[in-house]
Amino acid sequence: MLPSRSDLISTTAHTQLISLMEAVGDAVFQLNHKGEILYASKRAIDMINRGERLAGLPIFELVSLTDRLAIAVALAQAVESGEPTRINVRMNTSAAALWFEWQLTTYPTGHSEPEVLAVGRDISGQQATEERLRYMATHDELTGLPNRSLLSDRIRMAIAQARRTGKGFSLIALDLDGFKKVNDALGHPVGDALLRVAGGRLREALRDMDTLARVGGDEFVAVLPNAVDEHEVHLIGRRLISMMQLPFDIHGHTLYVSTSIGGAIYPEHGDSEVKLLAHADTAMYRAKETGKARCVIYNHQTFTLPEHDVSMEAAMFEAVRNGEFLLHYQPIVDARTRQIMGFEALMRWMRPELGTVSPVQFIPMAESNGLINLLGAWALKAACMQIRRFEEVVGRQLYVSVNVSPRQFRNNQFLEVMDDAIKLSGLQGKQLLLEITEGILMSDPEHAETLLTAITARNVRIAIDDFGTGYSSLAYLKRFPIDALKIDRAFIKDLPSSVKDAAICNVVLSLAKHLKLSTVAEGVENEQQLQFLATQGCTLIQGFHTGHPLLPEDAMEILKVEASHAMPLLPSTKKEFNAHFSCPAGFA
Repeated sequence: MLPSRSDLISTTAHTQLISLMEAVGDAVFQLNHKGEILYASKRAIDMINRGERLAGLPIFELVSLTDRLAIAVALAQAVESGEPTRINVRMNTSAAALWFEWQLTTYPTGHSEPEVLAVGRDISGQQATEERLRYMATHDELTGLPNRSLLSDRIRMAIAQARRTGKGFSLIALDLDGFKKVNDALGHPVGDALLRVAGGRLREALRDMDTLARVGGDEFVAVLPNAVDEHEVHLIGRRLISMMQLPFDIHGHTLYVSTSIGGAIYPEHGDSEVKLLAHADTAMYRAKETGKARCVIYNHQTFTLPEHDVSMEAAMFEAVRNGEFLLHYQPIVDARTRQIMGFEALMRWMRPELGTVSPVQFIPMAESNGLINLLGAWALKAACMQIRRFEEVVGRQLYVSVNVSPRQFRNNQFLEVMDDAIKLSGLQGKQLLLEITEGILMSDPEHAETLLTAITARNVRIAIDDFGTGYSSLAYLKRFPIDALKIDRAFIKDLPSSVKDAAICNVVLSLAKHLKLSTVAEGVENEQQLQFLATQGCTLIQGFHTGHPLLPEDAMEILKVEASHAMPLLPSTKKEFNAHFSCPAGFA
């Protein structure tokens, strides 16, 4: 009996379907609505390496156990909706488990139940690349340990877990003692190798449940779940210190370093990531200051200000979160032309309902509790960005002067923060002037020399703030790459009537001239002071006489007025402007 026309058409359609299945995808299956394989393409058979036995086998058995539920849900969705469905799962092949992207498409068969065409594409290479990128985004390239981003996530998870269970945890900050000397003496390759070995040792000394992260330079942070007793934290700290005191054999060198550790316990020493990190960091610096190779646990009473200031410290942490800190900008003008050459960025804290908090109160507190690193990094980036906006208004280049605290200067990430600020703003290095005190230079001259050399290599300029009130050692003017001296207001306020102050200013200005340093006189409050300083060769003037500290929008207005006059504002004009845009007393 000859086949009917319908049978021939059916046979032809099936043949075309088979040909199509062989032409598309890295693997193709024809499935019934239950997911059983009715037909497999040759490439699918070769991939699985199970011969013709694939027919009748549920596709779920070819998928990794962890992904079987996902593909079952996708298949059911495709059958019920009639719409194409995509799913990424791992397939068990003869070589390995490979990632496949499947498109599941239903088609009618003339029977009560539809069939499904599953077209798969091998995306193992793409998946591996994505996983590698995810790993790089969350892990330190040098040591392979979690980085600051992943650490932040783990801390938030630990806080959430602690709130659910009522069981706290601890956080410890570690810094390698003596690492800088190794790095300077033997070079970065040896230093990098030492960090890799040190990271491995620290990781081995901790529990599997603990997270150890490298957060920059030779600084590490560990999250210790369920460790809520100070005695337990001290035991862990001593174990880490012992591991680090063993000799390191690095590139043929036998090296010895130790570690200083600071601990903070949740929630006793902080109920947020920022507080815990800051307090652990504070305790770690106390360990370094009191002998090194020690573990110190944070203590509210002995580490911070007197009891009546504790509430203000707590308010500081909240202020960071609520964006209560802002920057004011005080003009710095040319002593001869009165033209604005730049601005000093001055940090302010505006507390809702209570008003302004004097920097004399909150800066030392931030330096003590570790928040100065966070605030300083923000101020540096924000100031650089703001200067670019000022330049757009005035149509010429300006510079910004930013204060650097001792703790910021010691921070291993300072250079990275500075580089980010310059890159983000697009400023040239010479447009950034960093103000440091004489005390910073003299407390650790070797570190200061290394860091200042790196800073000036980027063309960033260095100014000595409050010159003449600190160590006043002329040796550092020769040793360090200094660009400018800021003459303290104490020597300005009684000019020109004070013979002693006039003599001191003349000596400083003469010294700066011969050393080819620029000078900035602070606290200039009248025309007589300005005229005297300009006559004696002072380069720049800063003070109420030429401009109060202003909010950015007010500074914009004075720049617009100057630009519209096509010439610098006269002192009388500036006085009228300052009378309108005056700053509260005590914030000069």
